[in-house]
Amino acid sequence: MGGVEILVQLMMGVGLAASAGFRAFLPTLAVGLLARTGFLELNSSVEFLTRTDVLAVLAVATFVEFLGDKIVVVDHLLDTVGTVVRPAAGTLLASSVLLGLDPFMAAMLGLVTGGATSLAVHSGKAALRAGTTSLLPVHGGIGNTLVSIIEDVLSVVGVGLAVFVPALAFIFAVGLVVGGVVLLKKGVRAGRKMFSPSPQI
Repeated sequence: MGGVEILVQLMMGVGLAASAGFRAFLPTLAVGLLARTGFLELNSSVEFLTRTDVLAVLAVATFVEFLGDKIVVVDHLLDTVGTVVRPAAGTLLASSVLLGLDPFMAAMLGLVTGGATSLAVHSGKAALRAGTTSLLPVHGGIGNTLVSIIEDVLSVVGVGLAVFVPALAFIFAVGLVVGGVVLLKKGVRAGRKMFSPSPQI
């Protein structure tokens, strides 16, 4: 396998992983369906994603995640669980498109590129959601729902770009990672200000 092919696969994997930073199951389901219908080739170690029973479980999980993320409190619970699940999904997706590599190498490369990407995007998403929740008295939950819908769209767009335009997907992913890091830093600063003791007069 040539260097160009590996580079394209890495860009595709990073793009898929970025999508998993928003939704763990939607991009995983999409990859499984695309592989099942012959639009995408997977590493032999993750071909189980094309099985009917696995696709059925992923479809249910996608629906639950999609619906739950629109409900205040439930969305934060999903974000808490997602701190582990989304990087794991990003690792799986990134390794799934690394063809020609043995399972161990694909998994390790997937962890370094995909897991880290998903975690960065997820962290930014969680920080942004915490910010919108703090304004709950103003928007009554509509703000969280709108943000969730935007995340759904970004996740779908990320999958489409990764499969059909890997180079653009990589740029898209880098932008999301940078944005995620910025949002996380802002969230940490806001938290410190909130819990820091007031100056004595």
